[in-house]
Amino acid sequence: MDAMNDQHSAAGPTAPEEAAGVRRFWTRLGLPGLIDVHTHFMPERVLRKVWDYFDAQGPLTGGREWPITYRRDEAERAAVLEEFGVRAFTSMLYPHKPGMARWLNEWAAGFARRTPGCLHTATLYCEPDVGSYVREAVDAGARVFKAHVQVGAYDPADDLLQPAWGLLAEAGIPVVIHCGSGPAPGKHTGPEPIARVLARNPGLRLIVAHLGMPEYEDFLDLAERHPQVRLDTTMAFTDFTEAFMPFPAQALPRLADLGDRVLLGSDFPNIPHLYLHQLDALERLGLGPDWLRAVCHDNAAALFGV
Repeated sequence: MDAMNDQHSAAGPTAPEEAAGVRRFWTRLGLPGLIDVHTHFMPERVLRKVWDYFDAQGPLTGGREWPITYRRDEAERAAVLEEFGVRAFTSMLYPHKPGMARWLNEWAAGFARRTPGCLHTATLYCEPDVGSYVREAVDAGARVFKAHVQVGAYDPADDLLQPAWGLLAEAGIPVVIHCGSGPAPGKHTGPEPIARVLARNPGLRLIVAHLGMPEYEDFLDLAERHPQVRLDTTMAFTDFTEAFMPFPAQALPRLADLGDRVLLGSDFPNIPHLYLHQLDALERLGLGPDWLRAVCHDNAAALFGV
C-alpha cells in the first residue's frame, strides 16, 4: 500500500475493517450487495495521467487537494470492489480530445469481458464520426455510456451529437453524464445544455453524475420533468464535498420523492476518502432503509437487469 493509502488507513479503518464495514452496511439492509454506477477503470497510462492531474490540483479539480485513496493497479482495484460486495459496477472512461473515444471503447469492451461484475461501458465525444462508433459499441454489447461535458469541453446539444443521442435513446442505453459545474465550471456545464438535449430526446436515459453538483436543484427540476432522467450520488453528501458544494437541505424531500431514480455512485478509485464514507454519508441523511435499498442496489438492478 502506498504512502497516501497508509495515510488514509491511519485515519480510518484498515482495509479488511473497511470491507467488513461495507458488507455490514448492505447486509443490514437485506441486500445481496451493492451496484455502483460510477467507478473508473481505463487504460493504465490514461488513468495515471488522470491521477497526475489530481495530484497537480489541475483547474478542473477546483484547485483542491485531492488524494487518490485507492491508488492501486487494475487487478487490485477490481479485487477491492469484490471484497466490498459490489456485485455490478462500471468502467467510466472519457476522451478529452477527438480521436480517443473509439479506442477507449475497444479497451473497455476487453475489460468488461475479462472482469466479472463489470457492466460493459463505452464513451463518446463531440466529433463527426460519433454516430458510427457509438453504433459499433452498442452492437458490441455496451450497456452504459459515459459522457463528460466538463473534461470534453463540448456542448452536449451540438448537432454533431444528435445521431448518438438518438441511437442511445432508441436503444434504451443509459448515459452517465458529468454535466454539472462541480468541482469547477466548464464552458458548457450546467442544466441549460442538458435541457436542450432532452427537448430533442425526451426518452434518453440520462444519469446525471454527482447529483448535478452544485446545480442540485436545477437538475432535480429536470428529473421531475423527465421520467427517464436519473441522478447518481457520486461524492454527494461526503464531508469533502459538503465543505465546498453542500447539498441544500430544503431539497432533501425532493430527493426522497425521486428515490426510484437515484443510483449509487462513488468515483472509485479517484476519491479523497474511504468508500465506506460515501455509504455512511447517504445513511446519515435519514431518508430511511427503503430509500437506501433502492439507491444502493434495486434501482440499478432494475435499470440494468442484473
